[in-house]
Amino acid sequence: MASPISAANAYASLARLTSAKGAGQPSEDGPSFGSLVKDAMSSVLDAGRKSDAQTVAMANGKSNVMDVVTAVAETDVAVSTLVSVRDRVIQSYEDIMKMTI
Repeated sequence: MASPISAANAYASLARLTSAKGAGQPSEDGPSFGSLVKDAMSSVLDAGRKSDAQTVAMANGKSNVMDVVTAVAETDVAVSTLVSVRDRVIQSYEDIMKMTI
């Protein structure tokens, strides 16, 4: 279950990704779709690495269970968000393909 802190972090990451400064080479209208996807994937990978590092630290006795649970929950939120966006992109593509010209 996502905590309010992890949800706030997800919204902050999304806001950073959609700002012109946060996403690679911005065009006249804002960042390109490719750079948004690249940054989102990078964010998910970073969350996974943090989760892995916390798990290893706990196994070595240098971290507590709460830190691991928090890191895993943040990774879960990031992956769930990415999957939801992917599903919506696929649905949009299918809707466009059904349009008559």
